[in-house]
Amino acid sequence: MNAIIKAPGNIGNTADEKRRFGARDWLLALALVLATVVAYHPVWRAGFIWDDNEYVTENLLLTAPDGLRRIWFSLDSPSQYFPLTYTTFYLERLFWGLNPAGYHAVNLLLHAANALLAWRLLARLRLPGAWLAAALFALHPVQVESVAWITERKNVLMGFFFLLSLLAWTRFLDETGKRRWRFYGLALVCYGLALCAKTTACTLPAALLLVMWLRKMPISWRRWTQVGPFVALGIGMGLVTVWWERFHQGTQGGVFTIGAVERVLIASRALWFYAGKLLWPANLVFSYPRWTISAADPRAYVWLLATAALGVAIWRARRWAGRGVEVAAVFFAATLGPVLGLIMLYTFRYTFVADHYQYLACLGPLALAAAGIERGLGWVAARTPLLKPIGCGVLLAGLGVCTWGQCGQYASEETLWRVTLAKNPGSWLAHNDLGKVLVAQGRGVEAAEQFKMALDLNANAEKIHSNLGILLRRQGEVAGAIAEFRKSLEIQPADASVQDNLGVALLQQGELVDAIAHFRKSLEIQPNNAQARNNLGIALVLKGDVTEAIAQFRQALDLRPDYAQARNSLGAALLRTGDFDGAMACFEKTTVLPPNPLDRWFNLGNSFFKTAHFIEAIACYRQTLSISPRLADAWAALGMACFQNGQSKEAIESLQKALEINPDQPKILNDLAWVLATASDVSLGDGPKAAALAEQANRLTGGTNATVLCTLAAAYAGSGRYNEAAATARKALDQAQAQKDGKLAGALQEQLKLYESGRPMRQAK
Repeated sequence: MNAIIKAPGNIGNTADEKRRFGARDWLLALALVLATVVAYHPVWRAGFIWDDNEYVTENLLLTAPDGLRRIWFSLDSPSQYFPLTYTTFYLERLFWGLNPAGYHAVNLLLHAANALLAWRLLARLRLPGAWLAAALFALHPVQVESVAWITERKNVLMGFFFLLSLLAWTRFLDETGKRRWRFYGLALVCYGLALCAKTTACTLPAALLLVMWLRKMPISWRRWTQVGPFVALGIGMGLVTVWWERFHQGTQGGVFTIGAVERVLIASRALWFYAGKLLWPANLVFSYPRWTISAADPRAYVWLLATAALGVAIWRARRWAGRGVEVAAVFFAATLGPVLGLIMLYTFRYTFVADHYQYLACLGPLALAAAGIERGLGWVAARTPLLKPIGCGVLLAGLGVCTWGQCGQYASEETLWRVTLAKNPGSWLAHNDLGKVLVAQGRGVEAAEQFKMALDLNANAEKIHSNLGILLRRQGEVAGAIAEFRKSLEIQPADASVQDNLGVALLQQGELVDAIAHFRKSLEIQPNNAQARNNLGIALVLKGDVTEAIAQFRQALDLRPDYAQARNSLGAALLRTGDFDGAMACFEKTTVLPPNPLDRWFNLGNSFFKTAHFIEAIACYRQTLSISPRLADAWAALGMACFQNGQSKEAIESLQKALEINPDQPKILNDLAWVLATASDVSLGDGPKAAALAEQANRLTGGTNATVLCTLAAAYAGSGRYNEAAATARKALDQAQAQKDGKLAGALQEQLKLYESGRPMRQAK
């Protein structure tokens, strides 16, 4: 019987390989790219999902001035060490910001490029059906996850350089003379780039050996020496990843404590799972059920025995099937090796398998299938020439339609999780993350239901407790939120974000000491967390330690120069210290509004007011009121800024609006009384009303506030009650001197002279 794939011998530079890329090849390439683009068309309208926030939307490394340096030379990456992947995101963030279409387009184009590279690689290996194999690779639905999920840029980017490295390796094997070493160097460089995109590229040395095995080339010590640098690079990056997973991602203990036997059983079952999805891609889901596998269960060994039996069968069949079948099988298993479960990954807490894990590995079985189809249809092509193109066309069209449909579930994150739950109702991950989406949409009741269902499925998932805590805090149930955050930390105490969230909740309860302790703990775990530094600064301000708070705000801004909330907090702290110029400069630099822009405008207005820039202050207060028209303090501040700017009428109107909103605020009562008592325009003055307002403010402050007494004296004078004005001014002077307020005491001494001489206090024009 003829072999499905006849492995070639040591080919060298044949005339067929040297021929130019002809018109037919260009048409086939164009058809492959167009088919890929059409099949994945829904992806163009997809959004960000799941951990795209960590990789792209909330990744501070993409906007930090030293972001590129930290991407390559620090431990600040939010996941594993994928510097090349993050670099592409960094550059894209510069070009199209947070428009998801741009990121999806790059993923799709990389996938199309990988299909072309796969075609050329298989053609160089003289395998039948190379173009068909590339088309199957491009259009198979299991690839959708790698293309439609922006985070999986690491997969398609790694695949690009992995395939380039293999192509360069084949040229190195075929060339003679010094020129061949250029291809060796190119293969090594591309391999390094593949590892920097995703560490699972470490399996490439096995593929290099398989290429030589397929070509029946002797794998001598000289060849092993040539493969050696690839092995060293792979091992080095692999060790970095294992360390990163265990000690930086926390992939240890709990659900990750799985014995060696169980790991082998998981790996054997996973191999059959992936092969099954290639053969019949039905019920593809973003998160599959997590298997429960026990070494004590005899049924768990079925997959291992089946794997061993298949291995023996493939080995024996090589005599008549050639080396192609075993090469495809070994490539499949070896390329899947890092994600089969033998080494624990963080995502194994949710599931042991995922479609994107077999992105490159599937090329082996698909190439084998394409060769089989090519051979099989070739036997009948002479009698029925249309059968081959029609059969292949129907197959590819069917896969393309399935891929189109599969892309639809990535339209939005809510769609993704609802589709996942429809296919895998037991996914606590989907319930939890759907809850997060609903929280962001303001659908708190529905979100709480999702979190409850997630906890019913997995009560020991710290993230669920944390997310429920965030929801409860937003709903004003701070005590319940604190309880959930504490439960989360009992499970995973080294979670910096939960420590920070607990600190915020405690701060809301007024528990400053405990809040500060948790903010500091968050920073011990993650020193570069600008948000935790800002929150710690806010807590320190409330505690009265403004100096250290300012230091924390400045460190937060060193980490994130565009952090509007921290700059706003720094400005407010500087206002407290009397550094009005510094505060004003700080607020003016807040070109991006903080989450509560009202604070920024109000504080900036205060800075202008304190530095006598009244026109600018008025503009800021008006901006504040455009955001929150019922803010009494802003109306009062606007009134006093107008008064200082000589706009007494506008000042009175603004202060009256402030008083309507908050009629028992002593400061507002005092300010309006002062304006009515001292307005330079006598027609706007109203001494009796001013006296009534000032008396009310004096009662509310217990009769001991020097500023209020000063205003009351001016109001009495404005009503012609000079003896009472002088007596009240003396009381105010005594209070000012007791409070060591020299500036107010000096002003009162001048005013007392006016009252004693029977003259009112008037604001200078």
